[in-house]
Amino acid sequence: MVLSAPRPRFLRSISCLGFWARQLQQQSSGSVYSSIHGFSQEEIKEKLQAFPGGSIDLLKQDSGIAVLTINNPHRMNAFSGTMMVDLEEKVTQLENWTDGKGVIVQGAAQTFCSGSDLNAVRAMSNSQDGMKMCMFMQNTLTRLLRLPLISVALVEGKALGGGAELTTACDFRLMASGSVIQFVHKHMGLVPGWGGAARLVGIVGSRNALKLLGGAIKVDSELGVHVGLVDGVLKVDQESERAETSLQHAESWLSQYTKGPAPVIKAVKKVVLSGRELPLSDALRTEKDIFGTVWGGPANLQALAEQIQTQVTLSEFL
Repeated sequence: MVLSAPRPRFLRSISCLGFWARQLQQQSSGSVYSSIHGFSQEEIKEKLQAFPGGSIDLLKQDSGIAVLTINNPHRMNAFSGTMMVDLEEKVTQLENWTDGKGVIVQGAAQTFCSGSDLNAVRAMSNSQDGMKMCMFMQNTLTRLLRLPLISVALVEGKALGGGAELTTACDFRLMASGSVIQFVHKHMGLVPGWGGAARLVGIVGSRNALKLLGGAIKVDSELGVHVGLVDGVLKVDQESERAETSLQHAESWLSQYTKGPAPVIKAVKKVVLSGRELPLSDALRTEKDIFGTVWGGPANLQALAEQIQTQVTLSEFL
């Protein structure tokens, strides 16, 4: 009798361990939804691929900074179905980029993104398909934000609806003069569905998020900086032949945070990510584990050797 009493508790513990194992596996993949939520990624990808147009272009540079371009200028870089699938595939490539340190998300032809292509929206207007598209894009943009790369959205022209949501899936936002970010969902009888509302609250706070969503306010660079949505404003001198482009300005701006070896930059991003998303005790344990991956590593040993040499040199003059 005494020996059999703990059995139900033991079984519950096994069940809890299984649940947390699934949660950890899901978090490590970066996704929010999986088959346990009734979500089939391949099923929704097949439906999305029926709506072609545009592309998502990825350029990985030797500097360790990649450029991800939303390319559908005939529709103000609106996302077609195939572009949604393409974005997910490009995020996978970035997740596996060993030498990567940062990524800039931009739109082609001086326009950021106007959200979803309305042709695809109309064709998938039933609630079930809409929810599946929502889950697919939440997965993709969450994985984009959780990349072990420091990311920045370069906003030129307009970022509307889903395009505004896309900006919140980056660590930073830079705006060119005259650009606008606007969460226009209310005008479409909607709310954000790609995770933009939750991320916006984390960036600007609930009160400002309510204003931006409830008022569908046009956020220019000045207001963006004021509410904390925007981290910098790029002023490009179009008249000067030697003037840098907005992209070059963005690369220069981002490089101040990506200097150094890729493993160290990725470790920095990971500890910040764990601090943002995990309870304190879990974040501390994660930070300890990530610390262990760089302690005694090549960058750490080189820095120690340089510091020791500096101390020896200084001691000679004392």
